[in-house]
Amino acid sequence: MTNKLAPIPNTFDFDSKAILKKAASAHRYLAELKGLSATIPNQDILINTLSLQEAKDSSAIENIITTNDELYKEQLFPEHVHNPVAKEVQNYATALKKGFKLVRENGHLTSNSILLIQEELEKNSAGFRKVPGTDLKNAQTGEVVYTPPQDYQTIVDLMNNLEQYINDESLHDADILVKMAVIHYQFESIHPFYDGNGRTGRIINVLYLVLKGLLDIPVLYLSRHIISTKNDYYRLLQAVREKEAWEEWVLYILTAVETTSIQTLQTVQEMKLALMDYKHRIRSGFKFYSQDLINNLFFHPYTKIEFVQNDLKISRLTATKYLEELTAAGFLKKEKVGRANYFVNAKLFEILSKVSTSS
Repeated sequence: MTNKLAPIPNTFDFDSKAILKKAASAHRYLAELKGLSATIPNQDILINTLSLQEAKDSSAIENIITTNDELYKEQLFPEHVHNPVAKEVQNYATALKKGFKLVRENGHLTSNSILLIQEELEKNSAGFRKVPGTDLKNAQTGEVVYTPPQDYQTIVDLMNNLEQYINDESLHDADILVKMAVIHYQFESIHPFYDGNGRTGRIINVLYLVLKGLLDIPVLYLSRHIISTKNDYYRLLQAVREKEAWEEWVLYILTAVETTSIQTLQTVQEMKLALMDYKHRIRSGFKFYSQDLINNLFFHPYTKIEFVQNDLKISRLTATKYLEELTAAGFLKKEKVGRANYFVNAKLFEILSKVSTSS
């Protein structure tokens, strides 16, 4: 099915009672999440751990499935663990962090930034589609449900329009979350790349919230909600294309923001409590306590001797001694990959496994 995709903004009235009410509720929980995230002493802990879960869940939407254990081992032991799926998920987390760095440094989100994010995600520089023939099909029936723009110049023009919409507040007097729903629809409908459109679009969502100041760091990820409502997600996207059913689509996205904010608040709170528990017990029980050690143990669910050695600026022998003592005291679990040891923060692993949808 071919629809001529119009530039944005459009003329739809986004100020219905239902949208305004749901937007207010979504903003409330999003603001709570922003506030709670700011109370974590080292916010890189949240960026790293939650982006891993988002990478896993966003990839799962595209049927790229891995487990937490495979993903974590791929990060620690790329020389031993050759898991192409886990590597692809890891590329997503790297692309997300790259996008966050670009937005923070530049103060805007451009077509060029989006190209760089997708290049990091796919590990190629194919850029926007230049060859026609891309169709979106029903996964079950194989039927073509939508044909995105085919002409390269049309894609470039629509992406330039999207860039302007993202960065120029004066173009559309609408709520930021409503505009995020419009941006997500428009990007997915332009479908500018040969591959990675869905994952890139979901990265754009959270970067837009950071860009507009609704979050300080990228910690709200909608992929978990999209997986659990996948049929609705695709159905409502298509309904906008076919019938301009904007209200239902916007309400879906606002509900996703609200639901995910509530879930993420719980996850961040659990991480904060676990971190403080480890901090107090290690500080009272071990002379080698330091904040750098706590940061190391919560930066990633798995750690290894080299990481502690580097983070704490200590010898390998001393790092090994610290980790062995923490294992004996029950803070960590010791595991092996080949001949190498690694150490699992079991509490953090448990918290993040609850976030995950497909462990």
